[in-house]
Amino acid sequence: MNTLSVVHDVLRRQVREGDFCIDATAGKGRDTALLCRLTGEIGRVLAFDVQEDAVRQTRELLAKEHLSAEVYLDSHANMAHYAEPETVDCIVFNFGRLPGGDPTKFTTAETSLPAVDAGLKLLKKGGLMALALYYGKENGYEERDAILAHLRELDDRTYTVLGCEWMNRKNDPPLPIFIWKE
Repeated sequence: MNTLSVVHDVLRRQVREGDFCIDATAGKGRDTALLCRLTGEIGRVLAFDVQEDAVRQTRELLAKEHLSAEVYLDSHANMAHYAEPETVDCIVFNFGRLPGGDPTKFTTAETSLPAVDAGLKLLKKGGLMALALYYGKENGYEERDAILAHLRELDDRTYTVLGCEWMNRKNDPPLPIFIWKE
């Protein structure tokens, strides 16, 4: 059991055929592929990444698995340019860096906080935002601390935020966080 398996389990319970989903940080495309499988042929999936290598890897994985998504070389902070407010069923983020990628390239609070806010406006009522918050090492703790502080301030009449913590794991284990729009 790890953060990815927890997030994917929740996604499998939430996302339905025909849903509109966004993978805000495509990375290697694993979340994008899962969202495509869950939404089926009648669903719609958008994926974003600022690294060309991540976009390439995502497109290759989708082609290999005969899945279809709109994959953009763009920042997660710009996702509102691609979807209307309150139309998205699920948004997934992996904050941190591309596994196996350049360790000097990672997400930061500067773009991640506006991306979360943009995503919250895009979510329809009953929608889910799932965050896997990787921190430590090269990217440090600034983004983690900023995101957690921001999420604690969300209006509890509009959003339900559940943050999970691995109590007995060492070396900065990633945090799974879930936000449901009421």
